[in-house]
Amino acid sequence: MILFPCWKKEVGCILKALTEAWNFFFIPFVMFLIFAVILMRLRHRTDPKTQKENLPERRQRKMADIAQALQASPADVAALRRMAISEGGLLTDEIRCQVWPRLLNVPPNILEQEPEIVERDNNKDYNQVLLDVQRSLRRFPPGMPDEQREGLQEELIDIILRVLKRNPQLHYYQGYHDIVVTFLLVLGERLATALVEKLSTHHLRDFMDPTMDNTKHILNYLMPIIERVNPEVHDFMQQAEVGTVFALSWLITWFGHVLSDFRHVVRLYDFFLACHPLMPIYFAAVIVLHREEEVLECECDMAMVHHLLSQIPQDLPYETLISRAGDLFVQFPPSELAREAAWHDGMATTTFKDFDLASTQQRPDSVLRRRRKQQEAPERSAVARPSVTRRFIRLAVMGLTVALGAAALAVVNTALEWAPKLDLFP
Repeated sequence: MILFPCWKKEVGCILKALTEAWNFFFIPFVMFLIFAVILMRLRHRTDPKTQKENLPERRQRKMADIAQALQASPADVAALRRMAISEGGLLTDEIRCQVWPRLLNVPPNILEQEPEIVERDNNKDYNQVLLDVQRSLRRFPPGMPDEQREGLQEELIDIILRVLKRNPQLHYYQGYHDIVVTFLLVLGERLATALVEKLSTHHLRDFMDPTMDNTKHILNYLMPIIERVNPEVHDFMQQAEVGTVFALSWLITWFGHVLSDFRHVVRLYDFFLACHPLMPIYFAAVIVLHREEEVLECECDMAMVHHLLSQIPQDLPYETLISRAGDLFVQFPPSELAREAAWHDGMATTTFKDFDLASTQQRPDSVLRRRRKQQEAPERSAVARPSVTRRFIRLAVMGLTVALGAAALAVVNTALEWAPKLDLFP
């Protein structure tokens, strides 16, 4: 009877020791094993050989998902947007012929209309359009027979003049043909006419005003985006006084004029058509940010930096940049950057005028530097700048959702919220 309490006490001590051992050794060991398995699975999924082996399977699955979204009644436009944004985009031109009209919400009856004959005589835009189209040989596939290319060039002229005639409020700009030819090569004349008209009255509307004021304003979003992500690159560009003129052709042609590989062009068009109209300026920003080392190693001179940035490398990691552009749009939406972009308006107006003058009279850097010194705006100090602490907190938080899936969902939701204002998407 006396030994029983002692034995009970010893058993309790043993159980307590085992419990402590379990908590301190076994549970961490099990957690370590789980973590190791997860890492191995992630490594297996991201291994290039594994990705290459799974590519046909993933491609087939994506094509099946797109077909399912198209067959839904009504078509699942949100799903189609996610497919257009996600890796690989819409995969083939045949799929684009079905999906692009859905992304732009062009009614079937419009798609079925045969384009009317366009009168070229006494057309105020014909001569300029003709000159631009004749200079667009590099936009057609290499090796295409001259007869076929010349026929497509005639169709390209007709599409442009047709859209302008139907919409007299639109004004032709040099670079517009670079966008239209992409739609022509993918869709053919009939579908291209319908989609280009819708695109011109929505996504491209600001570029087709009588003046470039709205175009300049859109370009003014570029530097605030760069500043939020990499203040060092922003400050270097500001010190070099390079401005944003280098990105003008990127923006107004949706990069069609500066990319030599047609596959990359249509991949970007998948992305842009599925997103907010300002997404091209976010993509322009990520190109600059991707070239951080090149920019910072360049001589801090307007002409040198402008020359470097205006030459886009042809081997860019497009899928990575698309993912990053989507992330930046989520982190720094246009509404958050609007005030800073508006402040740049005063600078941009004279900068564009001076750049045009300098291109014909003297080195552009001297003109821009003189103009900038004359234009020290006292109100600049009144513009609210995000604190460094706030910037890093935002980047740290958003770093948890850098996966394309999360960004794509947010970008799609933003596009759908924006769209009804223009009666663009269902």
